[in-house]
Amino acid sequence: MSSILVTGASGMIGKAVVESLLNKKHKVFGVDNKTNDLVGTNPNYEFLQEDITNKNTVSQFLINNAIDVVVHLANTVDNDIDAYITDAEMKRSKLCDKYLYDVAVKAGCTSVIIISTTQVYGIQKGREPIRETFPDKGVSNYTNMKLDSEKALMKATKKSRTIPVIARVAPIYHAEFTQNLHTRVFDSKENVAYIYKEGEYGFSFCCLYNLIDFINGIVNVPEGRYEGIYNVCDTRTITAAEIIDYEKKKYRIGAVIQKNPSVVLTVNKGQMRTDYRYFDPTFTFYNWNIDNTKARRISTFRWNLSNTK
Repeated sequence: MSSILVTGASGMIGKAVVESLLNKKHKVFGVDNKTNDLVGTNPNYEFLQEDITNKNTVSQFLINNAIDVVVHLANTVDNDIDAYITDAEMKRSKLCDKYLYDVAVKAGCTSVIIISTTQVYGIQKGREPIRETFPDKGVSNYTNMKLDSEKALMKATKKSRTIPVIARVAPIYHAEFTQNLHTRVFDSKENVAYIYKEGEYGFSFCCLYNLIDFINGIVNVPEGRYEGIYNVCDTRTITAAEIIDYEKKKYRIGAVIQKNPSVVLTVNKGQMRTDYRYFDPTFTFYNWNIDNTKARRISTFRWNLSNTK
């Protein structure tokens, strides 16, 4: 059993991670500026309701509880911060990351796991699966925020025994949260879903439970078996046709129009920079196939759109 600190513990991802770790009999310490309904339900769960930017209080909470692993989920879009990333949010994240990583190292934590994004790879034109060795091409505020977080972690742990683990996570979904799927097949300007040809083209996403299994795998493997960057996503891409069929069954998509892929559209670069979920149909036929081979050494990645819950 490990002692694990989870930041952003009341967010969508955070709460699910905490619940899974508790089911594995770990001692879990959660931090968030809002409470959640897991508080008070399990003797192995201790919760600090505090903003992550409160350096002194959060640092003392980490040091006092002999934390083995830090799972840093705060400042993550799908863990409930707004999809529009401002300069203020980027600054907040940078200040938080620096002190948290430094304290974790000084406290002798075995590892620090952080959530980054596959958006760091930007728009890829080739057909080769996108691996961790691909260069960074991201242009959005969220990409820059997460790259800064990655660099800060690697710098803080460089001369320490604390193992850095960076999960570059594809857009998250589960049965009741499909907003990231939705943006790939919905034109907000025309307020209608769309498809090209038969919708056979696809995108990489990450079922929430694949991320949770990966985090559990990192926590449970022997020290020294893992380190560095991992692409965390479903093993298979999800096609546009599958997204539309799934959303129709859930009554979340109505009429679907067929578009001509030869039509040239104007990319809203300003919105692309600030809005995490912005997706211009112009980018549809680029390479969105993220390779998770490295991460599958740690977890099975058994979840997909057909068995998510």
